[in-house]
Amino acid sequence: MRIAVIGAGGVGGYFGGKLASGGADVVFIVRGATLEAMGTRGLRVDSIKGDFVIEHPNATDDPTSAGKVDAVFVTVKAWQIAEAAEQIKPMLRDDTMVIPLENGIDAPDQLAAILGPEHVLGGLCGIVSFIAAPGHIRHAGADPFIMFGELDNRRTPRVEALRDECLRAGVQADIPSDIQHALWSKFVFIAPMSGIGAATRVPIGVWRAMPEPRELAISAIREIVDVARARDVDLGGDAAIDRTLARFDGLPPESTSSLQRDIIDGKPSELDAQLGAVVRLGRETNVATPVCETLLGLLLPQERKARGELP
Repeated sequence: MRIAVIGAGGVGGYFGGKLASGGADVVFIVRGATLEAMGTRGLRVDSIKGDFVIEHPNATDDPTSAGKVDAVFVTVKAWQIAEAAEQIKPMLRDDTMVIPLENGIDAPDQLAAILGPEHVLGGLCGIVSFIAAPGHIRHAGADPFIMFGELDNRRTPRVEALRDECLRAGVQADIPSDIQHALWSKFVFIAPMSGIGAATRVPIGVWRAMPEPRELAISAIREIVDVARARDVDLGGDAAIDRTLARFDGLPPESTSSLQRDIIDGKPSELDAQLGAVVRLGRETNVATPVCETLLGLLLPQERKARGELP
């Protein structure tokens, strides 16, 4: 099985590197400083689960030279999905799977609109990782895993083959019984964590221990649970709140989200794909999301400044 990984940041660098180190046939689609670093120094991953180096990763900035692949993991930032979809086109066979490992909820629909729904799976991952330098990834927290599945929850041979390939390479992979439930379960975790973290500018170990921001997080979780229910995804009401808080409490205290780090660093972030999506979907389903709207409003000036839209 040939696997392409679009991007080599905290997610793509780790999971693509792990697949390659486990013997999978992986090609990275990267560019700029990342491509140069991988070509000269390889791909280095410092991990709490054990460090490893891919000395000669197969990496290119020309997808047409990569050839056809069986699966594509999309690990770019959410606002780069449309561009990534164009890169994927030359690599598609009739049954190629495209799996977004994104923090938002809209990526499958965005990819399906460009590549066709027959290619797109639902996908998500769990990891706390970041770029230490181009071609150098640091995995700092959480037991890494990926989940993926057909959007209609069929257990197809291609999905099972990809899961088996991941497991053979040492990547923990699973096919959930309900991919939409799994996607929203990730979304209800990451969007409040990102919003509260970016607004407070402190790691999760600080704000989760304070009653005021913790209550804000609870309210934001409840809003997302309500939006999911309005879209026929039942996350379990109060049980979903308890599960999500338990996940927050289980993270290393120094943990931050990629959105939080990008906003603090003055970079464009996935604000629109996370809190923006909550607000949009809430309006579409007539579900009030006042906490998520407030967090979005507070962070929008910094986001627009990072994108050059404000002086």
